Amino acid sequence: MRTPVAYVRGARHPEAFHGRGAGRPFFEGWYVKLVTADRSQRWAVIPGVFRGDGSGGMPVDEAFVQVLDGVSGRSWYHRFDAHEFSASERMFDVRVGANHFDASGVELDLPQLRGRLSYATPLEPWPVTLREPGIMGWYGLVPFMECFHGVVSFGHTLAGTLAVEGSDVRFDDGRGYIEKDWGQAFPAGYVWLASNHVDATSGDGAGASLVASVAIIPWLRGSFRGSIVGLRHGGRLHRWATYNGARERELQIDDDRVRWSMSGPDGILELEAQRVRGGLLHSPLRTAMHQRVEETLDARVRIRHTDAEGRVLLEGTGECAGLEVFGDIERLLTLP
Repeated sequence: MRTPVAYVRGARHPEAFHGRGAGRPFFEGWYVKLVTADRSQRWAVIPGVFRGDGSGGMPVDEAFVQVLDGVSGRSWYHRFDAHEFSASERMFDVRVGANHFDASGVELDLPQLRGRLSYATPLEPWPVTLREPGIMGWYGLVPFMECFHGVVSFGHTLAGTLAVEGSDVRFDDGRGYIEKDWGQAFPAGYVWLASNHVDATSGDGAGASLVASVAIIPWLRGSFRGSIVGLRHGGRLHRWATYNGARERELQIDDDRVRWSMSGPDGILELEAQRVRGGLLHSPLRTAMHQRVEETLDARVRIRHTDAEGRVLLEGTGECAGLEVFGDIERLLTLP
C-alpha cells in the first residue's frame, strides 16, 4: 500500500513513477511523441509496466515498449521482463531494457528505432499547484480513481538522429510531446486527441498545443462523463474541464469525425477531428496489458477558440494529431 508521503509526492510529480506500493492490477505508461521538422516522420514510443494477477494465462508482471509509426499505421509491442523496468518516483526518468527516457531526451534500442535524441528546449508540463495538481485538477487527489493522467510536456524541440528501420533520419528542429497514464485500467469508453502542430489562420499559433479527453468515469456506485481539455497558445494555458465549471455545448461522434464544443471561464472552444485509420496499440485491462486500441498520428483537428464576446483568439488546424475513439461510446454519449 502506498504511504501518505508517497501519495502526496506522486500528486506533486505526475511525470514520475506511481507504482511503488500500489495494489494490483496496476499499469503506468509514458506516451513519447517524436516528429521530424518536415513532419514526414511521426513516431510514438510508449514505455511502461503492467502488474496483473496472472488470470487469463497472462504473465503477472511485464514491462513493455510500444512503437507506433504514425505515417503507415504500423505498430509493435515489445515485451520485457518486469525486472528490466525501473523509474524514479521523483522525476521523469524511465528505463526499459536498453531504452531510456528522461527530461533530457530518449535513447532507443528497438528494431524500428535506434539512437539518441536530445531535447533542445526544456519540457513544458501542465502546471502543478496546490489548488490544481495537474491536468486532473482536484480529481488527481482522489485515491479510488480508475485512471490518472498527466501532461509531461506540451511541446519541446528535438535534436539528433535516429536509425529508422536502418536508415538515418535527422530529427533536428522537430517537435516532441509527452503525456502519461497510470492506475488500474483505461476507461470503458473514451475519446482522446492531442496535437502540438497547430497551423493557425487567426491568432497566435506559435507553439500552440492541444490535449483533450472525455471518458466514462466510475464514481462511487455510478459513473459520469468527465472532460479535461487544455489549449496552450499565446503564452497561456486555457482550460475546459469538469472540475472548473466548463460545460459541453455539443458532443457528436460518428464513423468519420468527432465534433466537440465547450464553454467555460476561458471562453468557447470548438473542435472537429477527422477520424482516420491508425495502428493497434495495447492498453490495460484489469487482468492484462492486451486490450487492443486503434490510434492514429495522422488525424486533423479544426480548432476555434473565442472569448465571451465572440472575438477569435485562435483558429486553425492541428496536424499530426493523435486520436483514439474507444469502447462503449454509446454509453459515453448518454451519460450526464
